[in-house]
Amino acid sequence: MMSVCLCLCPAVQSQNLVTDNVAVVEGEVAVISCRVKNNDDSVIQLLNPNRQTIYFRDVRPLKDARFQLVNFSDNELRVSLSNVTLSDEGRYVCQLYTDPPQEAYADITVLIPPGNPIIESREGQVIEGNETEMTCTAMGSKPAATIRWMKGDKELQGKSKVEETYDTMFTVTSQLTFTVTKEDDGVPVVCIVDHPAVKDVQAQTYLVVHYKPEVKIVVEFPDGLPREGQNMELSCQAKGKPHPQQINWVKVDDDLPSHALITGPDLYIENLNKTYNGTYRCFAANSVGESYDDYILYVYDTTPSTEPAAHDSRAGEGAPRAVDHAVIGGVVAVVVFAMLCLLIILGRYFARHKGTYFTHEAKGADDAADADTAIINAEGGHNNSDEKKEYYI
Repeated sequence: MMSVCLCLCPAVQSQNLVTDNVAVVEGEVAVISCRVKNNDDSVIQLLNPNRQTIYFRDVRPLKDARFQLVNFSDNELRVSLSNVTLSDEGRYVCQLYTDPPQEAYADITVLIPPGNPIIESREGQVIEGNETEMTCTAMGSKPAATIRWMKGDKELQGKSKVEETYDTMFTVTSQLTFTVTKEDDGVPVVCIVDHPAVKDVQAQTYLVVHYKPEVKIVVEFPDGLPREGQNMELSCQAKGKPHPQQINWVKVDDDLPSHALITGPDLYIENLNKTYNGTYRCFAANSVGESYDDYILYVYDTTPSTEPAAHDSRAGEGAPRAVDHAVIGGVVAVVVFAMLCLLIILGRYFARHKGTYFTHEAKGADDAADADTAIINAEGGHNNSDEKKEYYI
């Protein structure tokens, strides 16, 4: 007799007798096959876990009609067991009457699928930025199931706990915790149960995320730049969950024009003039919080000499373009720098060529005996044209 492997090990084989382990879902049919490689007309029989004979050759001594002969020959005895229950689980024996007798063992494992998973959420709705907690429970399975989580198309990691009940069944509970964003609103969260007895068993719920409004001001008209005498309508578009219950218009640091008309989310101003210039703000609020958007109004002349750039509805982009003082300052700086360089070059030029003004009219005065002679010698020097040259620098 060969040594016996643990349950669910590969088929146990004797020298000449072969069989296979069987895993079967409760209520379905299990098939046990006893096969002989080389038979010398020895008898094949099948025994149950209590060593009772189920089939002796092609005869069934056991009075359990759920066992039926599928095939009998010199090399095989194949038997089916229908409507398998948990009590049918155990080790079955294929026996070949030889000297000595040979045995091989087939372990039948009964799989019990879990019930439909139950998914629960700690709260029905979650505020953006908060954590939410969900649990998924798969009850009454054998063996224990495993649970996975999906949020949209992204897999999340939960924490599972396995409990064994008195009847060797298992209950698995998985807990999932994560932080929600407004983009999660309406996204499905799916609990997927994996078990060898069943496929594609899951439960799902949809996230309900509350978030404060997102606000945007849109210019309904005019289409171009706002000009004196025109009418203007601004629309405050607010989206939030729950839907914003309150929308207000104000003018920052000032009052709204006296004849401005507010209708729901829209602000209407007729006959624009430059006194209406300023920042207009739209507030939207719900139970989660409050948000706002700004629009900067600048009213242009009716007939401008030059057409400014195209006007956009976003805040601050309707104001006139200011003179670029940085450009002017840069030009002035370049001119001043050029003048300073010119002055420095001229100064260095004159410094190198600086000389003394003198004449030769008094030549010979130093050799005269007295002053009268010196004067006469100096006057006489006028006859020499070379000595009368003057040099200027």
